[in-house]
Amino acid sequence: MMPAVPVRIAINMSDSSPPRELEVAIVGAGFGGLGMGMKLLEAGIREFVILEKDHEVGGTWRDNTYPGAACDVQSHFYSYSFDGKPDWSRRYAGWEEIQRYILDTTARHGLRSHVRFGEAVNSARFDEASGRWDISTRTGARLTARHLVLATGPLHVPQIPAIPGLESFKGKVFHSARWDHGYDLDGKRVASIGTGGSAIQYCPEIAPRVSQLHVFQRTPAWVIPRDRRAYSERQKRRYEKFPWLRRLHRWRLYWTNESRLLGLLHPALVSVPRALALKMLRRQVRDPALVAALTPDYTFGCKRVLISNTWYPMFNRPNVELVTQGIREVRDDCIVTDDGVARPVDCIILGTGFVVDPRIYMKDFVITGLPGHTLSDDWRDGAQAYYGVHVTGYPNLHQLVGPNTGLGHNSVIFMIEAQVHYVLESIRALRSRGAAYLDVRPTAQAGFNERVQQAFRGTVWSTGCTSWYRQADGRNFSLWPWATWRYWLRTRRVEAASYDFVRPDQ
Repeated sequence: MMPAVPVRIAINMSDSSPPRELEVAIVGAGFGGLGMGMKLLEAGIREFVILEKDHEVGGTWRDNTYPGAACDVQSHFYSYSFDGKPDWSRRYAGWEEIQRYILDTTARHGLRSHVRFGEAVNSARFDEASGRWDISTRTGARLTARHLVLATGPLHVPQIPAIPGLESFKGKVFHSARWDHGYDLDGKRVASIGTGGSAIQYCPEIAPRVSQLHVFQRTPAWVIPRDRRAYSERQKRRYEKFPWLRRLHRWRLYWTNESRLLGLLHPALVSVPRALALKMLRRQVRDPALVAALTPDYTFGCKRVLISNTWYPMFNRPNVELVTQGIREVRDDCIVTDDGVARPVDCIILGTGFVVDPRIYMKDFVITGLPGHTLSDDWRDGAQAYYGVHVTGYPNLHQLVGPNTGLGHNSVIFMIEAQVHYVLESIRALRSRGAAYLDVRPTAQAGFNERVQQAFRGTVWSTGCTSWYRQADGRNFSLWPWATWRYWLRTRRVEAASYDFVRPDQ
């Protein structure tokens, strides 16, 4: 264990300066990177730094501040198990409360001194001789680390659609993840492109303010109701006084969420939630033609299921139009659809989600491993890893929320905590063997990924829809296809037989 002394890191701003040596370098200060830092401190490892491209912590919850932004996972389960919050205001928290929780936990654990803001990493190269990663940022900073943890997450690079003429539009254009709070929407003619998880939250919020809202839909989503209940002051006091009650509530939420997996693994079982979703749609939307246009033609759960009580009723408003025609082009002051109709607008909001394929969102981040290994080349046919954490050919490189560890039914923070534990176990395994680095064996990684892809067969995710879970060739690179407790069990300890441990003298 490294000595528990305060760390003072002077990031070098010149390529000619000798790089600062660290035990761990973490990229990203969202839930993953911060959770990793907290557990490093708990383990007595203080020689680490968190490199954050922005100027505040929070990741997704720092960036997504659009009206109505909230989490789709219950508040008490969308938080660290080791740092619970007894006074969540409601069942599903809004972005402000989640970001406040992140800021509070960062302060409580003394992490801010370990974060270097405004440092976007542009390259990381593994030095086989020293067993260390050489890392550089866009500011010219250089450092080396025994371990490199990628906690960048898949939801931070906005997806900007390639629509002819969009760049020449004379009005206002912004992405939902870069919401311009200085722009006054009141009385404006607004176009919202996309009907995903962000759009169904902000559209009902802005509809009463704008003069006209055109909602451009490519594919309708399955939508289920949101539990909007608030926690009473009595409940908050009880969770504060009796932490075991809060933990019990948390585990009840876990198993409630986990039960949803049965329907996702067995498509025949989704008939009940599908019927309930259709019943809600038909009850809340008056126009039969709109009901038809808002009804998905794919299996419930194949794409991300959204939750909202306000999305469908919004379409009953006289100033809201659902547009299902494709967009032909954007002109100076309007959007023209494939049928030739031009709709004048003052503002275009892109609710088009994020670039989730790491082959694309990591294109400006060059990662070079052992000789012959560059991540962009190794992932040319698709991103894959061993339990989403390790990639063969990249020693001591650890990922959080890596390939095939996303979820369609439960809290990703549960997965993050399991991965953080696995990274720490990897560090301990390395030290106990006196090795310089560990590298997952190609056979272990290939066997694992073959089992993962086989597990998707017969599930709702393989019923034919097009979603961001899958590549163009149909390979699912995003989701974990089993119960999350299985992932937790598999990441309790490092299977030494799956790794090569290389000592300095080898």
